Amino acid sequence: MKAAVYDTNGGPEVFRYTDVPEPAVRPGGLVIEVKAIGIQGGDLINRREGVLVSVPHIVGYQASGVVREVGDGVDGFTVGDRVVSMMMNGSHAELAGVAARKTWPIPDALSFEDAAAVPVEFGTADDCLFEFGRLVAGETVLIQAGSGGVGVAAIQMAKAAGATVIATSVADGRLERLAEYGLDHGIDYTTSDVPAEVMRLTDGKGADLVVDPVGGRALEGSIAALAYRGRISWMGNAAGAAHPPNIWPMMEKNATITTVFFAMEQSKQPRRTYDVIARAIERLGRGELRAVVDRTFSLADAADAHRYVEQGVGFGRTVMIP
Repeated sequence: MKAAVYDTNGGPEVFRYTDVPEPAVRPGGLVIEVKAIGIQGGDLINRREGVLVSVPHIVGYQASGVVREVGDGVDGFTVGDRVVSMMMNGSHAELAGVAARKTWPIPDALSFEDAAAVPVEFGTADDCLFEFGRLVAGETVLIQAGSGGVGVAAIQMAKAAGATVIATSVADGRLERLAEYGLDHGIDYTTSDVPAEVMRLTDGKGADLVVDPVGGRALEGSIAALAYRGRISWMGNAAGAAHPPNIWPMMEKNATITTVFFAMEQSKQPRRTYDVIARAIERLGRGELRAVVDRTFSLADAADAHRYVEQGVGFGRTVMIP
């Protein structure tokens, strides 16, 4: 089979498109014929600095496709089923060996491309908002990096739950587009003082909940934008480690920061998190929520796809097609 692989960490240029052995089906597992690959932030991190469990290494945490083989001990899946799966590695290929316990059937109404932009995005958004964020109707939520994959999912889910939704992005068309997904107020973080604008929009109260995938100085802004006794779901460090945030101002608000790492929650709470994603897929199938695919690339052009994602100009998820 063909795959996008690398032999050493580095920039997108380390990718090469080549033939590799097909994965063998394992007990409790499936082999899927990959139809679409949702590029995750973790894919970029692994390529740059992560552990290579094999050389050549096939990176990738999420893909949709069709079941080709079913391993011993697997119930509920048959050859030909349309599915989406999460994995530790291996999505950047024509075939992927996956665990049945991290695989979900997808309805006919959901395309492979859209399905490849669902589990990480909507699972993380759900936990940030509800399991850890405790969002209830009538509250105000600020979603940092609102035009990212998790951000677009969180905007929709928060609005459907009865919240007032504020989000940050850039007014280059992305911020304007978020209105069709339920955004009430958009803030261009490149030209505005985000905390001041949140305070203006909330008559000085601040946001009850902030979803922050950025960290660093942006997290300091999230704290400043927070209401008294507000909550922050901090689920990423896209800003990098160069600017560790000062969280002391939280003390003045008796506020709370909860870290949210969905992959860890999956390992500790597999049944609950499986159901969270299953419910999101059902809602997507009914048209209550929408997956957002910004651009598609060929798997043969994995370097270009990763390069595009790293530019930070996308809206939703970037997907590759084998």
